[in-house]
Amino acid sequence: MMERPGREPPNKRLKSGERRSSSDRTKNQHSQAAGSRTEQEKPNVWFRGRPAEEQRSLQQNQTGSAEPDKRYWETCSTEPQPPGGSRVFDFSVMSYNILSQDLLQDNAYLYRHCDPAVLSWPYRLPNLLAEIQQHDADILCLQEVQEDHYENEIKPALQALEYIKSCNRRTGKKPDGCAITFKSSRFSLVSSTPVEFHRRGDALLNRDNVGMVVVLQPNTGAAQSNASYSICVANTHLLYNPRRGDIKLAQLAILLAEIGRLSRLPDGSTNPVILCGDFNSVPWSPLYHFLTTGSLKYKGLQINMVSGQEAGSRGHRFLTPPIWSPRLGINQSCQYESKATEEPRPSSPAEPNCSRYRINHDLKLQSSYGHRLLPDGRPEVTTSHSRTSLTVDYILYSSNSFLFSLGSPLLDINATPSLPGGRGLQLLGRLSLVGQSELEEVHRLPNWHHSSDHLPLLVRFRLGPDSFT
Repeated sequence: MMERPGREPPNKRLKSGERRSSSDRTKNQHSQAAGSRTEQEKPNVWFRGRPAEEQRSLQQNQTGSAEPDKRYWETCSTEPQPPGGSRVFDFSVMSYNILSQDLLQDNAYLYRHCDPAVLSWPYRLPNLLAEIQQHDADILCLQEVQEDHYENEIKPALQALEYIKSCNRRTGKKPDGCAITFKSSRFSLVSSTPVEFHRRGDALLNRDNVGMVVVLQPNTGAAQSNASYSICVANTHLLYNPRRGDIKLAQLAILLAEIGRLSRLPDGSTNPVILCGDFNSVPWSPLYHFLTTGSLKYKGLQINMVSGQEAGSRGHRFLTPPIWSPRLGINQSCQYESKATEEPRPSSPAEPNCSRYRINHDLKLQSSYGHRLLPDGRPEVTTSHSRTSLTVDYILYSSNSFLFSLGSPLLDINATPSLPGGRGLQLLGRLSLVGQSELEEVHRLPNWHHSSDHLPLLVRFRLGPDSFT
């Protein structure tokens, strides 16, 4: 069960804009991540180089705005910190849709509630970078990363913070994409694979969303001695359109097939998986259910109900098998076939009709967040703008063991390990989320303090000793 203490900064956090020395960074590499802000913040270093008058104006606006940060660190494991010589590997992961400036301008109607000053890229960039620096995650998954801003401004700033990057731009005319960056002091890159969902000539897969999958090896003595013990990290941004759940499921099938391929070991077992991103789907929707249970029976399911973004259900088509074309070369278990087929396989009379309306995957994923606020059970929110406030962002992971209850996986010490050899991940803690009312108090997102229309997710995992045996 999860504890809910007050604010718990178990190690010294950086003040906004304050740089950590290399000795401090080394000392705190294995310490627990925290989500609290300090009472008094030093000037934001990312404002440096701006005219003095502009700096004063920005700082005054920040100071005068209501403090929005009611997030605190939630402890999800009661196990004590292992001794210094332990072979466990603790690390943090952050997922953040940073809101592409081009998309912001193309969808200006979503930000009518905002002071125009907070929407400019020169104002937003320092806030975003300061937030990334403050949380200091070992692995950083970003969505809506605009190519020119990344190459010219974000990438150099991340490199200064010792991050190494893998980035995949969208395949069409949109200039944004997904990026996975990680601390070179904590991980080494084994492989990096861009994932493109667009398939020429496929009427369903004609959108330009993308994903990214990397395999990382922990920089610890036990892991370095065995290259097979790595972590598979994926990042994506699925199609937004609430009425095209069929496209979302097909995109997801491609990503899950790639994750399965890259995480699978020669002996048939798999390495731990972390899947981050903006899935444009709400908790307990059919798509979420598919991700967290590994199965979806979709007979009678309307296409616009897959993501749960819309409440209405009249006048829409139903999902029919197969959802994606066999020419894709991916079967209904979201695994690559040895050879893609040209036409759908006709069902035999002995084949149960229900099996034709079912898709599966075997990654055994669960969400790092519970999606309900304690103690009142209000929905957590990860994105908020003029039209809506809801959860669409997730950090999913393959755990040592899990129990599925009411759509929310809970740790169960008596459960069968989800990965052979106990190579799953243990959730240690997470930066809490807030509800709609808290965000309305600060005029939703973006605002003077938070420069995206999404909140960052931050969690801490433990890769257990069984992974290194």
